[in-house]
Formats: sequence, C-alpha cells, structure tokens
Amino acid sequence: MDALFGEALPPTTLVLLLVSLAVAFGFEFVNGFHDTANAVATVIYTKSLRPWTAVVWSGICNFCGVFFGGIAVAMGIVYLLPVELLISKSTSAGLAMALALLLGAIIWNLGTWYFGLPASSSHTLIGAIVGVGLANSLLPGHRFGDGVNWGKVSETGLSLLISPLIGFSLAALLVLLSRWLIPDKRLYEKPDEHNPPPLWIRAILILTCTGVSFAHGSNDGQKGIGLVMLILTGIVPASFALDMSFNAQQMESARQALVRMDGVASRLAPSEAEALQSAVARVRGALDGHTTLGEIPREQRKDLRSDIIKLDATVKKVLKAEPAALSAAEAGTLKQDAALLKSLTDYAPLWVKIAIALSLGIGTMVGWKRIVITIGEKIGKEHLTYAQGASAELVAMSSIGMASYLGLPVSTTHVLSSGVAGTMVAKGSGLQAATVIKIASAWVLTLPAAIGLAGGLFLLFHWLFV
Repeated sequence: MDALFGEALPPTTLVLLLVSLAVAFGFEFVNGFHDTANAVATVIYTKSLRPWTAVVWSGICNFCGVFFGGIAVAMGIVYLLPVELLISKSTSAGLAMALALLLGAIIWNLGTWYFGLPASSSHTLIGAIVGVGLANSLLPGHRFGDGVNWGKVSETGLSLLISPLIGFSLAALLVLLSRWLIPDKRLYEKPDEHNPPPLWIRAILILTCTGVSFAHGSNDGQKGIGLVMLILTGIVPASFALDMSFNAQQMESARQALVRMDGVASRLAPSEAEALQSAVARVRGALDGHTTLGEIPREQRKDLRSDIIKLDATVKKVLKAEPAALSAAEAGTLKQDAALLKSLTDYAPLWVKIAIALSLGIGTMVGWKRIVITIGEKIGKEHLTYAQGASAELVAMSSIGMASYLGLPVSTTHVLSSGVAGTMVAKGSGLQAATVIKIASAWVLTLPAAIGLAGGLFLLFHWLFV
C-alpha cells in the first residue's frame, strides 16, 4: 500500500481512501453495464454476434479505450470543481465531497438501468459534481455558487446538449444516403431471427460495435480517471497533487518556460503584467533549488499545484484581455509554456488507468439485456434494421471519438439512442411515443436529480464527518 500511494498513511486515512476508491471503481463498473447496450445492441439484435461474445468483446474494447484514450476528458471532469478548493480542505471534507458525488451518481444510474432507460452517465456525473459544488457553497463562509467552475460547466453542458442533436441528424442522413447508394433490400428489412446477416453487413456491424466500445472507453472511462484523481488529490495531496515522475530534464524545461513567461509579461499592460509576473514568481519560488518534485517538501506540494492552476488561469485571462499585445508566435509560445507547466498537475498514474479500465471493462460484461431491448425494439415502431443499426453506431463511434480527442465529455447513451431515433424518422417508421417520452424525461430529469441527490448527500456527510 505504501508503494501504491507514495507514503505510509495513518490507518484512518487509509480506510477512508480505500472506501472512496472502491466507490469510484463501483461507479465505473455501473457505468460499464449501464452503457453496454450502446455498443452491443445492434450486433446482438441482428445476430451478428452471440450475446456473450459481444459483451466480452465490448468489454475488452472498453478496456483498451480507457488505457489508450489519454486524459483530456478526465481533466475536463476534474476542473468542473476548482481543484485548489478541493485540496485545501481537510481529509474528512474531501471524503464527504467524493462519496457524495459518487453515491449520488450511482443511485441515479442504477435506478434508470433498472427501468431500462438509456440515461446518461455523463449527465449524471456532471450533475453530481455541480450538486456537491452548490451544496459546498451553502456552508458558512461561502457564497452560493462559488463552489462550481461555471465556465467549464457551460462548455461541458453545451457538448452534452449538442451531441444528441448531431447523433439524430447525421444518423438519419446516413440512412438516406445508404438507401441511395446501396440498393440491397436486406439492409432495410427486419433482421432474420434465426440467421446472422450477410457477411459484409455483419463485418460492418462488428466494426461499428468495436469502434463505439473503444470510443466509450476513451470518453466515459476517462471520467472515472478524473474521479479517482479528485479523490487522490483531495485525501493524499502530498503524493498526488503533482506528477512525481517528472525528471530533472523536465524540471529544467519547466523553469525555462517560466523565464519565457516572465519575459512576455514585460510587454503587457501594467495590471496584466503584474498579475502574470506575480503568478510566475510563486511557481518559480517553489521550483527553484529542486531538481525533482520529490525534493519539494510534502506540505508545499498542494500549494504548488494550486499556484500552477492559478498561473494557467492568469495566462488565459491575459490572452483574452490583450490579444493584440503579443504576436501570434508569442501567444502560441505562451500557451505551450502554460501547457507544459500544467502537465505537472494534469496526469494519471498507470495503476489508476488500469484499475478504471478493468472496472469499466468488467462492468460492460454485465446487465446489458434491459437496455438492448429498449434500443432494438422500443424506440421505433418497427424493429431496428441492419442499415439503421450500422448508421447509428457509425455516427456514435465518430462523434464520441472526436469529443474524446477534443477533451469534451459527451453522453454515449444519448448519442446512440438519438441516432437510432433519427434512423427511424428517416426510414419513415415513426417513433414509439411512450419510449421517447421516457428517454426524454430521463434526459431532462438527470441533471436536477443528480444535483439534488449529490448535494443532499454532501450536506449529510459533511454533518457526519466534519
């Protein structure tokens, strides 16, 4: 345990940390089986793969998506809450925050899964984070609303709002295009209940299942990584506030970046120059005299993390406030230098990636049947055809993969289910009003429900623990 967490922890802290991590991995497990149908619905429903073959393959692809998908989305989740606020709190307050947002998200996910509703784990998680932030701002000494990074929430909310519309429109367009380009009638008929589809259709469906599974892992899996990093930086900041693997050469590059940033400040207006120089000085003061991050006193590491985050925010304000003060090359270099310094704080250890990948992959192999039936039979008035399934999953694979590349958390569930709805409209088969109303209700209610659940749990845990 000491090697895993970088220090010998007091028994109480260790227990609290292990409980929090278990709940985080539990959320990712639930996320896996809650969202399995998004990837396997078409291949199971069209008899392209046997159910257990499909879910095991999807689980493996989800694992690979988490492991190779980077951490851009994870950091997007982390910065929904100001991290410097989280790591400045006591261990008990950090625990209350972590458990509240995780349990709130799990409760809603399990409820919607039980009723077979393709609700969004992304909406749920983001709602839970906002709920915790709002509840925290109700405590004495805070101002309501200060506990949430509203700029990041707005950016994330916009991606969650637009992605289903993109899924609906592009999937509908793809079905219409395929009918024009591929006249094979078998593509547009109800799947044979006893036989698999033609080989070339089967290959396309398996390919799209693979792509959606990988994309789901690279997007939703990263959300789990972000949660774990919130827990680690909140409970054991001395070991996880900074990327302790930074070597001497990288430290020297960071110092050179700070020198360049200080030079840029001299060409700015006095107020902007003072803000940037002050932020640079704080970080330089912490790094000077140390060849590795391990040499920095443990009690100073969380403060350095906070200073780096504040420096990054200052750089963004400078670039926005004075776009004409710097040349394009200077502005680009300033962004690169800020990104280099942020790499000290924006990271995830290998064991975190592996643990989240396993949780999501194993969860993907459980509980698929309820939502598969909803997607295959209950969205449209007619059964899903090969062309519709392939179109919806191709759009989901592409749009979710692009969102992961851009670091935007999107809802795999809503992109896929809205894509299926779009194909039904394009085919002219119509939609089942009852199912659409249920899905839309879950979409509308998820944010307020998750906000209320997580916020209420946080206030309860804060009262119990702090």
